[in-house]
Amino acid sequence: MRKSKNFWKTIGIPDKIIAIDASTNSMAFSIFENGKLVKYGKIKFTGYDAYHKAGDACKKCIPFFKAFGADAVVIESAIYANSAKTAMHLALVQGAILGSAQFCGIKRILSTSPVQWQNWIGNKRLNAEEKEYIRSLNPDKTPSWYKSQERLFRKQRTMKIINQKFKIKVDDDDVGDAVALGWFVQSNWNKLAGEPKNS
Repeated sequence: MRKSKNFWKTIGIPDKIIAIDASTNSMAFSIFENGKLVKYGKIKFTGYDAYHKAGDACKKCIPFFKAFGADAVVIESAIYANSAKTAMHLALVQGAILGSAQFCGIKRILSTSPVQWQNWIGNKRLNAEEKEYIRSLNPDKTPSWYKSQERLFRKQRTMKIINQKFKIKVDDDDVGDAVALGWFVQSNWNKLAGEPKNS
């Protein structure tokens, strides 16, 4: 029977949440327990194509979820950016990760968009001055190069924000994103909680 959206909202904030920032090559994660950051890190996937990387993700994530467990998993939504192929490959890996979580008994799965958590932590899109600064340091580059640098700039800013907030020393930008995502989720669970979907 299909559960209403209100059903999920009445359960309350989970005691233990795993937040995931996945790519085609890795799963960065943070674990929040009773509102506190208790663990963070990254699992790398190997394989000569997206299908084998998805298989490797399943092999590695099952023992991870068995070891750490959680009441809920929240994953950053797969979005279409510049490449449909990349988006499809990411969806394969995300499916393997979330399938592993459910196999290990984690039933509550939510997603959130990158823009949602980035805005909440105070890392909004670059303004005109910031974009111009990047261009002034690197003239005559392609539009895609500037786009990539803007993305890197924001990732570096996320790491600075979470390192200051949690008094940690994260130097991997994917892990930084996972910690920020977990912080956002832990603080906004009731806004996010709805019927699980990837939107």
